Amino acid sequence: MSKIIVLGAGMVGRTMAIDLAKKHEVTSVDVSEDSLNRLSGKEIITVQSDLGNSAGIKKLIEGYDIVLSAVPGFMGYKTLQAIIEAGKNVVDISFFPENSLELDALAKSKNVIAVVDCGVAPGMDNIILGRYNETMQLTDFECLVGGLPKVKKWPFNYKAPFSPVDVIEEYTRPARYVENGNVVVKPALSDIEHIEMENVGTLESFNSDGLRSIIYTMPHIPNMKEKTLRYPGHVEKVMTLRDSGFFSKTPVNINGKEVVPLEFTSKILFNEWKLKDAEEEITVMRVTLKGMENGIKKKVVYNLYDEYNPETKATSMSRTTGYTATAAVNMVLDGIFAEKGVFPPELVGKHEKCFHYILNYLKERKVIYRKEETVLE
Repeated sequence: MSKIIVLGAGMVGRTMAIDLAKKHEVTSVDVSEDSLNRLSGKEIITVQSDLGNSAGIKKLIEGYDIVLSAVPGFMGYKTLQAIIEAGKNVVDISFFPENSLELDALAKSKNVIAVVDCGVAPGMDNIILGRYNETMQLTDFECLVGGLPKVKKWPFNYKAPFSPVDVIEEYTRPARYVENGNVVVKPALSDIEHIEMENVGTLESFNSDGLRSIIYTMPHIPNMKEKTLRYPGHVEKVMTLRDSGFFSKTPVNINGKEVVPLEFTSKILFNEWKLKDAEEEITVMRVTLKGMENGIKKKVVYNLYDEYNPETKATSMSRTTGYTATAAVNMVLDGIFAEKGVFPPELVGKHEKCFHYILNYLKERKVIYRKEETVLE
């Protein structure tokens, strides 16, 4: 039995702690007493602490075999840096905007394994890409992904399985994709297309900045794109808010008080978008790869459709994200992946044993990826 510390007890953090506690000694840390109280009776040690201090983090993680970081994105990079400086192996799902590969030299010098971006997307889509990059000469990679409420509610037809601030960041950060070998930058929410998804129907897809590390690790693939999925009509409403200044970080003066529009909007949307306890939601993803294999042109598609689990009361997004990360934690503890440095998921999934380990781990938890393979003319 290993000792694991999970930093962050939000929706995904709690799901991961509960999963890991089945065979390990787990400690969960968060500043929110309410979040920690939700773990009562789960045989998990809880510690209330502010994770915004690097020195405090280093002290907290002493004595643990591995760290699982699930802090908010704005804290992610500094938290990861502190964990690596402390010489601890780590799996990270904080999805921070900075480039994690800048910490690779530090991780190697500290003899640390750091697996980053290890969720559903980024995460499983990278793992799939990494494996097929070993067996095919890839020309195209596309990931379509979204977390959605099962029941639509006007006006947004959306519920956020994580902080609205992180969702708004996705709606405002310029989106990068690769076309004919060139990196193209477009505004988020651009290039809206309607997509048919099994079990769901028509969804709209739009550009989002989801390629992350593969822009740097897979530069030989000429066409790569990630798009987010929402119910039709959602994007227009969000663009109305964005283009009217509701996402601005510049304070405005209202009756002598300085108000940041983004903070105000996030507060309103938190109530509008918050998932209620036991509210059903779904995660849908389609990963498409095209290329040559042994002289034959092929298309490989992996489809995911996952729902809220009423038995465990775990949301689909926490299952699909969290179990990918807990698979990676167990894989490191079992010595199946032992390379030192910072590794985005595609550099883990490239190894056949790691690829199948993670897929099987997810399958055991009823997170199923269905594969389709087609020969192209």
